[in-house]
Amino acid sequence: MCRNITELRGLEPTATAEEIAAAARQYVRKVSGIQKLSDASREPFEEAVAVVTEATRKLLSELPPRKQPPQTVPPLRRPEVRARIAAKAASSG
Repeated sequence: MCRNITELRGLEPTATAEEIAAAARQYVRKVSGIQKLSDASREPFEEAVAVVTEATRKLLSELPPRKQPPQTVPPLRRPEVRARIAAKAASSG
C-alpha cells in the first residue's frame, strides 16, 4: 500500500469529507503519476478524484466498525500539517 495514504476506517471522530477527499487525491496522484496538473490532465484527474472520493465515502459508511483504531494519524489531523496548509493559504491569498 502507498505509504502516503492513511487508513481512514475506525478513526475517532470519523473521517471527515476533507480527509476522504485528500486520500482520494493522493491515490489518484499515485496511480496516474501526475504531480502537476496541466490543462490536458486537469479534467480527467479531478473527475477521477471525485469518483474515488465517493467510492471511499460509500465504502467507509458500509463497512462494520473496527475493533481497534488505525495505527497512524491522518495527515490532516497532524498540527504541523495543518500549520503548513494555513501558512500556504495565507501566503497565496
